[in-house]
Amino acid sequence: MRACSGARGRAMKPAVVLLSGGLDSTTALAIARAQGFAPYALSFRYGQRHAVELEAAARVAESQGVVEHVIAEIDLRRFGGSALTADLAVPKGRDPSEMDHDIPVTYVPARNTVFLSFALAWAEVLEAGDIFIGVNALDYSGYPDCRPEYIAAFETLANLATAAGVEGRQRYRIHAPLIEMSKAEIIRAGLALGVDYGLTSSCYDPGPDGRPCGACDSCRLRAKGFAEAGSADPLLTRFEVGA
Repeated sequence: MRACSGARGRAMKPAVVLLSGGLDSTTALAIARAQGFAPYALSFRYGQRHAVELEAAARVAESQGVVEHVIAEIDLRRFGGSALTADLAVPKGRDPSEMDHDIPVTYVPARNTVFLSFALAWAEVLEAGDIFIGVNALDYSGYPDCRPEYIAAFETLANLATAAGVEGRQRYRIHAPLIEMSKAEIIRAGLALGVDYGLTSSCYDPGPDGRPCGACDSCRLRAKGFAEAGSADPLLTRFEVGA
C-alpha cells in the first residue's frame, strides 16, 4: 500500500524512515524531519499480532507529512518463533529492570535485518543515502538487533551489498538517533518536536480497538518513560486508562 501526502518532494534530501507506529519510530521520524530530511516512511504487515500498530503508523505518517508511506507485506508467521508472530503467550508483568537479562519470546528472529534490507532497497531506488531506525539500547527488552554494534555492522553491509555503494555513487548511513537515550529522554525529545504520542501504539497485545494491555514489556517501558519524563501519556487519556 502506498499513500502519498504530496507535502514534500525532492527539494529536500530524501531519507527512508522505518515506522512501526510506536513511540520510538515516531520520534525517529520527527528527528529526521527536524534535521531537514524529506522522509519516506516504511512500515510492515508481517503477520504481527499487534497489527493495530499499522493504523497508528498511518496516523503518524499523515500527521508528520511524509512524502510517501509504504506498507510492505511479508509473512513472518510462516516461520513463527516469536510471541508476536506465533500462538505463544506475550510475557506480562515483568519489571523493567529485568528486561535486559535475557532475550524475551517477543523477539522476532532477524526482524530488524529484514526491515533494514527492505529500507536499503528502497533507499537505493530513491537515490537516498540515509536510513532512520528508532532502535534503543537502554530502555528496551534485550533484543540483539537494537545494539550499536549491530547498527554499525549493517551500515558496513549496506555499503558493500548495493550497486550504488560499490560503484561509489552513494555512501549509506544508518541513523539510530535514539540508541543511547532513555525512554524518558526519547519522550522529551519528541514532545519538544511537537510529536503527538496519542497517535502511536506500543502494546504487544492490544485490544481490537488498540487499547493497550498495560502489562507487556512495551507498555511497562512506555509507562516508565512517561513517568520519568514527568508527562502524562496521551494514549492512556485517549482510552481513559489509569496511569
